[in-house]
Amino acid sequence: MTIFEQVDLWASRVPIDEERAHERKEISREILCRLNSLTKPQGSLGRLEDLVLWYGLACGQSLFPDPGGVVCVFASDHGIAMSGVSAFPQVVTVEMVKNFANGGAAVNVLARQAGLELMVLDMGVNADLSFLPSVVNAKVAYGTQNFLTQRAISPSEMVQAMKTGFDLSVKLKVQGKGFLVLGEMGIGNTTSASALISALLELPPVLVTGRGTGLDDRGYRKKLEVIEQALSLHGPTISFPLEWGMAVGGFEIAAMAGAILGASTVGLPVILDGVITSASALLAWRICPRVKHFLLAGHVGHEIGHKAVLEHMGLTPVLDLDLRLGEGTGGVLASQLLKSAICLFHQMATFEEASVSGKI
Repeated sequence: MTIFEQVDLWASRVPIDEERAHERKEISREILCRLNSLTKPQGSLGRLEDLVLWYGLACGQSLFPDPGGVVCVFASDHGIAMSGVSAFPQVVTVEMVKNFANGGAAVNVLARQAGLELMVLDMGVNADLSFLPSVVNAKVAYGTQNFLTQRAISPSEMVQAMKTGFDLSVKLKVQGKGFLVLGEMGIGNTTSASALISALLELPPVLVTGRGTGLDDRGYRKKLEVIEQALSLHGPTISFPLEWGMAVGGFEIAAMAGAILGASTVGLPVILDGVITSASALLAWRICPRVKHFLLAGHVGHEIGHKAVLEHMGLTPVLDLDLRLGEGTGGVLASQLLKSAICLFHQMATFEEASVSGKI
């Protein structure tokens, strides 16, 4: 089976919109009926009501328990980092994965506060991390190739990375998880994500590329030049969106795209974080547009490519905090609002239960 046949098979398992139209309409009716019966003016909880409706439709049910979620941080190194596109050295990927394992990163703190399980997956860190028992070893290779000279990922590596994400989402659903927050770590991955976004949206790199971890003017110009060269190199040989994922993507980006496809097949809601997770969502969406129903934009961040993807996909972010950290931090923060919305949905009394008079 070729990579295209494998990915088409995964995409075929995502529910077809036309077949679910009646079901979605009934779920919407039931959720809105309860929301409108709660002791409040109709619509007065604003976006929180929208979150409840999104969650129910993504799960495929109008009655659902208060959700317990998991945040998965996918880590990988990028060959393009050797071309001077980051303000930090590549060794920071290894150091930060160790930090995740020790519970000291921002996403660790926020996940603990939110009551979320945290998983860290080594998709392609350029080091042996087998000594870290809390890190899942899903390594495809010790980093991608430098996409200035060749495609970053081979077809077999792409399938392996995507399958890891796909299978993980299915497993989490079977375990009873209520939602998945996507996070990532990898020096150089904003360059990879920006190149992928530029290619898939057919926009000039300057319109979708930011300064990542804090590049100065010289470093930013270098980053733009690298992306422009890569798009010129690979563009003539590419016919399908999936090929762009192999040409300029990363193992963590591929795994998250697979996770979105897997989550969409089993009704596991997915909360996106920053520009890297959004690039993964864009790739999954170009492969199978139906995945959009299962995606929530946790926030809109500092990177201009992040804004471009959300606008193109029609995803309205929950938060706007000018974040640019990644790791899943913005997604975890948004998940707290989602959980609050669902608690209100379940625990508020109706007008009838509270013996409160309704609107005249």
